[in-house]
Amino acid sequence: MKILFLILLVILGAGAFVGELMIQDSGYVLIAYNQTTIETSLWVLLVALLITFIVLHWVINVITHTKLPTTKLKAWKDHRNHLISRRKTLKGLTSLSEGNWAQAQKQLAQAAERSDLPLVNYLAAARAAHEQNNEQATDELLQKARNSTPEAEVTVAISQAEIQLSRGQLEPCLATLLRLRTLAPKNTYVMKLLKDIYLRLNDWQALSKLIPILRKHQALKEDELSQLSRDCYGQLLEESINKLPVETSNDDRLKALGKAWNDLPSDLSRDGDLVQRYTELLVSLGAESRAEQSLKDLLKRNWDDKLVNLYGRLSGENAKKQLDTARGWLKSHDDSPSLQLTLGRLSMRNQHWGQAVKYFEQSLALDPSSETLAELARLLRHLGDNDRAQVLLQQNLNLVASGLPELPMPEQEKA
Repeated sequence: MKILFLILLVILGAGAFVGELMIQDSGYVLIAYNQTTIETSLWVLLVALLITFIVLHWVINVITHTKLPTTKLKAWKDHRNHLISRRKTLKGLTSLSEGNWAQAQKQLAQAAERSDLPLVNYLAAARAAHEQNNEQATDELLQKARNSTPEAEVTVAISQAEIQLSRGQLEPCLATLLRLRTLAPKNTYVMKLLKDIYLRLNDWQALSKLIPILRKHQALKEDELSQLSRDCYGQLLEESINKLPVETSNDDRLKALGKAWNDLPSDLSRDGDLVQRYTELLVSLGAESRAEQSLKDLLKRNWDDKLVNLYGRLSGENAKKQLDTARGWLKSHDDSPSLQLTLGRLSMRNQHWGQAVKYFEQSLALDPSSETLAELARLLRHLGDNDRAQVLLQQNLNLVASGLPELPMPEQEKA
């Protein structure tokens, strides 16, 4: 209020000062142009200029504000489209989550046409079309998503690869994923999809090259990677001989298998499952002596009960030396039931029947197993000791038929 009062005082003071000047001297102004002259006082000219300025200012404001209704109309229209798009997007996503694929596709596609972010709508609509097995609509919606947001090529391509994989279009999916690897080389989800497609295509060679990349970028948990590596290299071992022509000799097959084995990463060459598979393949090619030597060398570096059991199943070149080798392991592994079982089998190969029975009994005492029980019972029967074999089986009935339910039994009749 005080400021307004001060402004009024200033205006009144200025008016009084200007009025005094107008009384003292009105001034004279002459404007001549060609044959036309205009004569007036200075103050009249100033007032005319002021009025002209005010009129021009008003005219300009009128012209400027005549555009305002159009601007407001456009803003209202944009706001309305935004609300409609949001409402249809919400309905479309709800329909999508409820499995109403046709309705979801229609609502999401319509919302995309009014949305300022159509990418999400087109991708969701493409998913709905895919669920209806409408390949043409799916591809068209993916293309619209790509055209609406060119910078989101990786996002669109990932959705495309997922849909292709779901359709079983393995080769096109692989092409899409390989292109994605160049666009987003560090994208771990792309790596996982590529892993899945290699598994579906049984492309173990390509998968073996991808595994180190998966490990480097920690795309999978370590236990998953370990299992994947075992499966992959196990298949490569089998492929090394299975893909050879039928007429290939065993010697050439052994060379191919040996090369595949040597190509394994060093940590996997000590894996029990892979060693077992490699040994089985050697045996299938008639190279038991080579398998026996390979197992013996590996067990010197890395003890594994599973491989020890396998060692007892092999028939080496010299049964006595093989038995002596296994006996040497008793110094540090006398509590191994697998070693005792293997010693029993190797004793049988050397026809040391009594020692074999002893080793089988020790193995059974350390760890009762149906495998050891079967070996011991079989040996006792062939030795003519049927009664002892029968008693042994009766005492260890739970090993022969495990998992039987608890049921009431009749009382034994007195003799």
